[in-house]
Amino acid sequence: MARLPSIDPNTRTILICVYPNVGKSSFMNKVTRADVDVQPYAFTMKSLFVGHTDYKYLRYQVIDTPGILDRPFEDRNIIEMCSITALAHLRAAVLFFLDISGSCGYSIAQPAALFHSIKSFFMNKPLVIVCNKTDLQPLEGLSEEVMTLVMEIKAEAMKTIAQAGDANEEDVLLTMSNLTDGVMAVKNAACERLLEQRVDIKMKSKKMVDCLNRFHVAMPKPRDNKERPVCIPASVLEARAIAAAKEKKKFEKDLENENGGAGVYSASLKKHYILANDEWKEDILPEILDGHNVADFLDPDILERCEELEREEGLRLEEQAAQYAFQIDGHELTTEQREILSQLGKRRHCSSKNIE
Repeated sequence: MARLPSIDPNTRTILICVYPNVGKSSFMNKVTRADVDVQPYAFTMKSLFVGHTDYKYLRYQVIDTPGILDRPFEDRNIIEMCSITALAHLRAAVLFFLDISGSCGYSIAQPAALFHSIKSFFMNKPLVIVCNKTDLQPLEGLSEEVMTLVMEIKAEAMKTIAQAGDANEEDVLLTMSNLTDGVMAVKNAACERLLEQRVDIKMKSKKMVDCLNRFHVAMPKPRDNKERPVCIPASVLEARAIAAAKEKKKFEKDLENENGGAGVYSASLKKHYILANDEWKEDILPEILDGHNVADFLDPDILERCEELEREEGLRLEEQAAQYAFQIDGHELTTEQREILSQLGKRRHCSSKNIE
C-alpha cells in the first residue's frame, strides 16, 4: 500500500491497461504532465502511475497500469495484480491498447485471449479499444486472421457497452500512433464517454429527482415564418479578408523545418542588423572604417609589395652586420688618431684604479 500513489476514487478517471510494451506510457506522457519511464523492454513499470489532464474545463486523472499477461490469477505476480485491482475497484473509462504492429513481442491472439478472460472487469465501464502503432502497421493492412481477432474484441466491447446502457457506440474502436496522430482523438473520446456516463448516473439518482422541480428549461418558439440568417458586418468581413491575404509570419521553427531541421539549420544572428545596404549583413568582414569596409583598403598587389619590403629589410640587415663587424686594430689610424686613442686608454686605466 505504501508504494501505491494517491488515487481519488471519486473523481473522473481514465484507466490504461493491457499487455506490456504496447505504448501505454508513451500515451500517458503525451496527454498528461506525468513523466513515466519509457523503455523498449517489457515490465518497465512496477506500480501504478497517476497523471492529470483537462477536458472541457474539468480535471481528469489518468492511471497507467503495469502490463498484464494472459495466465491464471494464481500465477500472476504483485505487479500484475496492481492492474487487476485497479480494474476491479475503480469507476473509470478503460482504454484497452492493442499493438497491431507486433513490435511489442506479442501477437494479437495473446491480448485477445486476455480481453476475453478479464472482460468481466469492464462491466458498467466506458470501454475504448485502441489500435496503437499505426505508423508501423495500418489497420487496413492487417491479415484476415488478425482482423478477425480485432473484430471479435470489438464485438465483445459492443456487448459490454449495450449491457451498461451506453448509447454511444461510435468510438468503440479507434486507431492512433504516439508518433503521428490520433492521440487527442482517443483522449477526447474516453473523456466524453466517461462524462456522459457520470451525467446519466446523476440524472437517474434520487437526489436529482428531488431537484428537478427547481429547474425550468425554456425552449424558444418561432413567432413567425421569417428566416433570420446570421448577419456578419461588412467591416468584419473586410478584416477577415485582409488577415487571410497577409502572408503568415514565419518563425525560426518554421525556417528550421524548411531547411533541414535541427542540427542542419543554423539561425542567422545578422539578419536583423540595421545597415544602409542589406547585402552588407552577410559580409565576412563587417568592420566599417570611414564609411567603407576594411576589404576596400586591400591592395591587390599586397603580396608583391610585402616581398619587396622583405628584400629591402634583408639588405639593410646585411649592411648593419657589416658595420658591426668592423674592428679597430690601430694600423688604419693616423698619427693624431693614435695619440688620441692612447690618451683615452690612459684615462680609462686611471679611472679604473681610482674606482678600486
